[in-house]
Amino acid sequence: MQMDFHYYATYCAAFLAGYSHEESLDIAYSAQFVDCCTRTLLSKLKAPLSAATTQLQLEMMNARTDLVGLQDITRIWAAFHFLPGDLYAPVEKASRVYKYKYRLICNPNGALLADTVKLARGGSMQAVGIAMHVLADTWAHRYFAGTPSLVINNTNSYFYEILPDGAQRPVSFRHSPGGTDDLEAGVYNNSIYQGSENSIMNLGHGRAGHLPDYSFMRYKYLPAWGEYEEIVKDNPRDYYCAFCQMVYAMKYLRGVYPDFETERYDTESVAPWEAEIRAIIEKRQLIACSDWKALGEKLSGREIEAFDIDKYQAEYIAKPSEEKGYSFLGRFNLAALAHKSMVTNKIFKSGNLTAGFSVDYSEKGFHGIKDFMKLLEYAVKEGADND
Repeated sequence: MQMDFHYYATYCAAFLAGYSHEESLDIAYSAQFVDCCTRTLLSKLKAPLSAATTQLQLEMMNARTDLVGLQDITRIWAAFHFLPGDLYAPVEKASRVYKYKYRLICNPNGALLADTVKLARGGSMQAVGIAMHVLADTWAHRYFAGTPSLVINNTNSYFYEILPDGAQRPVSFRHSPGGTDDLEAGVYNNSIYQGSENSIMNLGHGRAGHLPDYSFMRYKYLPAWGEYEEIVKDNPRDYYCAFCQMVYAMKYLRGVYPDFETERYDTESVAPWEAEIRAIIEKRQLIACSDWKALGEKLSGREIEAFDIDKYQAEYIAKPSEEKGYSFLGRFNLAALAHKSMVTNKIFKSGNLTAGFSVDYSEKGFHGIKDFMKLLEYAVKEGADND
């Protein structure tokens, strides 16, 4: 997904879930910041590098693709952008490496999604925003995996866009860094083909370009992992489900519901705005920020400021080291560390080593990961403050 959904649509969902304008802004900012929090930025801020939630293209170009490098990539992308749908999915007659990667395929409503949302309950607005980013991406990025894999993530010539009138046309992909997708001609940018299974070009939905990120898009293709059975991806349907699920999830996080259940959607709260929301989702445009912004301001009667990546950096830098965890970005970093730790540990406990080894800090303490010491330190202080 893009800024239009992660920032403006998340604001709308948060406000419908009962959060105030200010809280909704904090949640939306945090949801969008997941796509901005790179090691390059964290290094500039002298913040824990393990809190990275994404990687710049330049960082990806320099990323190692040996075992350790692949595990590092997977910890970021599987945790924050391609949450696995079923870590125990049955795989017959396949190598262990393929089985591990297959079980990282992203899908909504998995056990890890419930873990993600429940982890954020009682936490900061930043934790809520991170959880909403992850939840939304399970719908947009379904059928792709957050680890480099040609066999999982590659596409072939059988790739068709389904137009609003039901007509179908072959999608023309090209590798043109910095180029713009041509919606009228059906020409879209994607990552360049690399025959190596572990090439960084085969990470996530790079081979399918931005098609999964466009709310209006409907397409069909034949993934190798699905034994070449046709998959039809209906983004308008999925994005509406994502929006309604965010409203339900955030009501749970506010304490409206005692437990979070998968496959529940708050269509009732969204119903008065359904026609407008569906119209935004279905509109063929590269970015829908202005439309979602207008809806959000209609809902709250307040102005939604533009996302500014620099907004909280000065505050973080100015804080003394012992207080950085209480700044906006400090709280984001701590929530990111907690989420990444949880997902990595769940993957490891399933017997899957693709994201590396993991120790459950809540049970075993820390073993050599110094950045995570801050997580415990501030968790203890937060508990004391709330007593």
